[in-house]
This record gives sequence, C-alpha cells and structure tokens, in this order.
Amino acid sequence: CSPLDKSIFKTPVFMLLSLLLFACSDANQQANKPKEILLQGITMGTVAYNIKWIVKPELVTNDGLIDVETRIVQQDIDLILSQLNQQMSNWLPDSELSRFNQSLLVEPIKISSGLQRVISESLRIGKLSQGKLDVTIGPLVNLWGFGPQFRPATVPSQQEIDQAKQRVGLQYLQLSGEYLSKTIPSLYVDLSTIAKGYAVDLIAEAMDARGLENYLVELGGEMRVKGVKHTGELWSIAIEKPISDERVVHQIIIPKNNAVATSGDYRKYFEADGQRFSHIIDPDTGKPINHKIVSVTVIDPSAMTADGLSTAMMVMGEDKAYDFANKHDIAAYIISKTEHGFKEQITTNFMPYLK
Repeated sequence: CSPLDKSIFKTPVFMLLSLLLFACSDANQQANKPKEILLQGITMGTVAYNIKWIVKPELVTNDGLIDVETRIVQQDIDLILSQLNQQMSNWLPDSELSRFNQSLLVEPIKISSGLQRVISESLRIGKLSQGKLDVTIGPLVNLWGFGPQFRPATVPSQQEIDQAKQRVGLQYLQLSGEYLSKTIPSLYVDLSTIAKGYAVDLIAEAMDARGLENYLVELGGEMRVKGVKHTGELWSIAIEKPISDERVVHQIIIPKNNAVATSGDYRKYFEADGQRFSHIIDPDTGKPINHKIVSVTVIDPSAMTADGLSTAMMVMGEDKAYDFANKHDIAAYIISKTEHGFKEQITTNFMPYLK
C-alpha cells in the first residue's frame, strides 16, 4: 500500500465504522449471554423464598417474552404455596390438617394427594429413624411454645410433659391409600419438619414442567438446584457456621442436581432461667434436644426427604446420627460443638459435594 492508502485508517470515517462494528459485536455477545431472573416473597406468614432461574440466550433480547415467563412462574409459585398452606398449615384454623387435628373422630377420612404424599414420607422416615422424626409431636411443640400457641411463661413441668407425651406416637396415625385416620381422638399432627422441603420439591417440579433447565429454589433455608448459573458454573451453596449472633460461611458445597436441607438449633430457641431451649423436641424425652450436635445438612434428590432426615438426625445426637447416615447411605454433614470449637463428621456419600 502507498502512504496515501495507509492514511485512510486514521480518518474519522474509519474510526466511526470501527466503533459501530465493536458495538454490534458487543451487542451480539450480550445477546448470547444467559440472564438470571430472581423472584422473592414471603409465605407461611414469615418464611422467605428465593427462586432463581436462567433465561435461555435466545430470549435475552426479548423483554416481552421474559416478562411473560416471569409472570407464569410467579403464578405457579403463588398457587403452589397457597394450596400447600391450605392443606398443611397448623396456623390456619380451616386448613385440611387443622380440621383433621380438631376432629375427635377416629374413622378414616379422605385426604388430598399432597397431604397423602407428605404424611407417607413422614411415616417412612419416622420408621427408618425409629421414631426420631415424629410428626405427631404437635402437643409437645405447642407445650414448649413453638407452635401456633403463645410460648408459656414458665418451662413446662414434668407432669405436663408426661401428659402431652400420652398424645404423641406414630403408632396412633394410620395412612391407607388416600385415607388417613387416628386411633386416639386428641392426636395432633405437625408437618413443619418436612412441609418446607415438600414446597421446594413442588416448585422445582413446576419449573421442570415449564421446561426450565437451570434454577435454584430456596424456601426457608431448604433448597433444590438444577443445571448451572448464568455464568455456566454449577450452583454452589454455603453451609452456615452454627452461631446465632451473625451469619458466617462454614463450608461451600456443590450439590449438583439435588436438594439441600439443614436442620440446626442455633436460630430458633428461647431462654429461661439461664438455659437455652431449642425448638427441636425429642419425642422420647418430650423435651428440647440437649446434646452436642448443632447442625445437620443432608443432600438428597428430594428436598422433602432431606428436610425430614436432617431433623431426625438432629434429634439423634452425634454418634447415632453419623452411624445412621452411614448405615442408610445418606449424604450428611454433621457439625457438633466441642470445648475447642466445632467438629465435623462427613459421610462418604457427602464427600463428592464438597468444594
């Protein structure tokens, strides 16, 4: 090229053309990048939920289609949570479960498929854990002030505990197909140890039905993930350090296409006479747990199952919980308190999920 030919690269025309080319290139790159959508809200009175999913690259430049998809997902979530509350809430006096608890009849009654699904899994885990997960523990939960009733002004007496225990026991609850019955009229079922996980499963199933391949569903600390983030990386989840005065990351895990549930005694409790009482009640003693385990995290394909198992293991205590998890091939991460800090027990099935 002659000097004259080279000079064209310095002209404003070429500079403008270059800027346009770069702008088009940048726009194309943005169009090819997935976008993350976040929905947040409150359910069950005080339980927060966070739902994330990744919009497919071909929709990123079409805000209208994204808005439609967002509204549809929000409608799914609202409907699921509304139906769940109406089926399983102990706080709504007219819910399906509340009506069962209020009834003094012992004859079988027909229940919804959702309630049937949750009670069936509750009974299975209850049997597997030798009663450490007991959804008939409602009278004790209420006695200690962690149910719909107000917390008592004083710690319950042993006599009150013994009286409440007479109304507790999985053997008094019978499920036969779609029919549920109780063999003592005053039986009271409380599904709070497993219902949040079930809600997560329902929302995840709705996301699958909508063809969404990459999402995170979190409700009250229980969650389920699938696919990848908008960056293309697998979802990573933080296990909190089990302390009550601040939120600090203790361990990062990558659960892949699974659910994660953590049960702990460091957030929900009350103090009386210088003693702390956890919301987690041992059905055998009728009292809040009092051992060294402070947190149990379980990974499972089902959030409902992970929710129930983590609670059952929390009740067991560290040695029994660890042996139970190993015996039944459960992916579990157990944190216990010691005089020198925290101790972790990690099952072999959990190891692949550590970051």
